[in-house]
Amino acid sequence: MKNNFLQEGSLIMDKILVTIIAGLLVGFIVWWFFGKHVTKEVAADVTGNEQDVSVIVNGGYTPSTVVLKRGIPAQITFNRKDPSSCLEQVVFEDFGINDFLPQNKDHAIDIDTSKPGEYSYACGMNMFHGKVIVK
Repeated sequence: MKNNFLQEGSLIMDKILVTIIAGLLVGFIVWWFFGKHVTKEVAADVTGNEQDVSVIVNGGYTPSTVVLKRGIPAQITFNRKDPSSCLEQVVFEDFGINDFLPQNKDHAIDIDTSKPGEYSYACGMNMFHGKVIVK
């Protein structure tokens, strides 16, 4: 009788533990996909009559949001550290840009800053995203 009571108690504790772990996992998944993730905006360095900003490509884009000044010629210099084929391409749909990013090398892309606005870019598979803000 005492042995059955211990087995039932152990089963109840197992169920409680599994429920807690499942709840935490669901919470993490909801946060990961639907939570608001704060990203830091980085302004380009303006030198003379041009501006440039560097973006590291490694499991995403860092920084993911770049701020450029309107009317000043701009370049974003990407350096891809990540070997995955998804991140070997960067697509700026609004600018008609679809460039290959060589691994461990700088690759500069000219950005049209004539019109203010927010312009998105993504990897070739549209899984990783970044944003250019022209002010």
